[in-house]
Amino acid sequence: MQRSHIVRPAAMFWGLVVFMPVGVTYLSALLLLATMGLAGGYAERFARLRANPLWWPVVAYLAWTLLVLAFGPHYPETGSNLFHGLRIGLTILMAMALTREEAIWALRGFLLIAALNIVLIVLHYAIGFPIWSPLRAVVMEVGNKSISNALLFSVVASTAAVWGIAQIAAHKPLRAIPAFVLMLGLGFVVALPLTSRTSVLALLLVIPVVCIHQWRNHLKMLVSALVLGTVVLGAGLYQLPQLQQKVETGVQEIEEAQAGAVFKGSWVIRYYMYRDTGRMIADRPLTGWGIGGWTSQWHKRGPAMFADSNMPHNDFLWVGSQGGLPALLSLLVIMVAAVWQAWKRPDIAGRFALAATLIALIASSVNSAMRDAQIGLALLWIAMVYLRLAQEKNDPAPWRDLWPGRRIEPSPSPAAPAN
Repeated sequence: MQRSHIVRPAAMFWGLVVFMPVGVTYLSALLLLATMGLAGGYAERFARLRANPLWWPVVAYLAWTLLVLAFGPHYPETGSNLFHGLRIGLTILMAMALTREEAIWALRGFLLIAALNIVLIVLHYAIGFPIWSPLRAVVMEVGNKSISNALLFSVVASTAAVWGIAQIAAHKPLRAIPAFVLMLGLGFVVALPLTSRTSVLALLLVIPVVCIHQWRNHLKMLVSALVLGTVVLGAGLYQLPQLQQKVETGVQEIEEAQAGAVFKGSWVIRYYMYRDTGRMIADRPLTGWGIGGWTSQWHKRGPAMFADSNMPHNDFLWVGSQGGLPALLSLLVIMVAAVWQAWKRPDIAGRFALAATLIALIASSVNSAMRDAQIGLALLWIAMVYLRLAQEKNDPAPWRDLWPGRRIEPSPSPAAPAN
């Protein structure tokens, strides 16, 4: 085996373990980094990174982080916050450094394990059996890891939706039915057993966007698709009173928090975190409070009931509070540029990447989808792998050979008869 080939199974391994506990995901990331180092080809990978539109935004983000570290104050949380900040940039760069074949192997692992986990969910709720502890977050709500898994299922659901929409556009509606069944089924999974409002919100926003991307030059089809989607969504919400109740509870929590109430509630804590973190940035807009400074400021400003929190459930506010507006804007530019790069590609590969990167952007705006390694080592990696394939400008079908099949050599043409 050539050394360059060892990166492919390592990339696939990271895709395979994204639903596993965070320790296993860290192991897969380190394994891929090690195999990239052993495989060589550094000049080729660096040239690929330099040509990538995300290169300079990522460099700016990392450079500003190190400048704030060098000249800003330090705290007990500085080490851990620096690690997570650098990990975000490194995860993006590792995905962008992959070759097309390596990215395909990563997606093979992700989609394969997603399919197996869907079977696991169906069997668990159909016949019932004990679940191996590391997989409990796949079938039920278990802290942030179940949020991570719900977001990954949202990526799969949006992938199915994009493929189904493409079949409709190709006048093959029957082939779209399994895709939409899968999309709706995963929508139920993220809304009910995994109970992730972030994932539901992401799906509700992403599906119309990919419809717009598909039919942006065909107004009649676009309007028809959006109307149909609204009807299906309304019917789904009508059949899910639990989801309606969660939405109503969230609205009520925000109203009570605005009136000054303090109690354990998902959107109550977000209200105070967003308000007080915004004030942190306003107080020091250029340099922030230093790497690791959010926690100490939160203890001074936030309600005592939420003192054990170590992140504001918004990645952009998190970096902004510690590194000022330059840090906030550099990270925001990275994520918006990723979505824009996907949007610019008009084919199905662009729509796949558009859905995945937009889910990552939404999750980073209402949760710590990059700062929290339980989420960020999985969702950010997969979203960037989707984007990496969409950036194959000279390849009209970068997703080809996703599932390797037997290649049949063409039979030789018969010899022409002699005159």
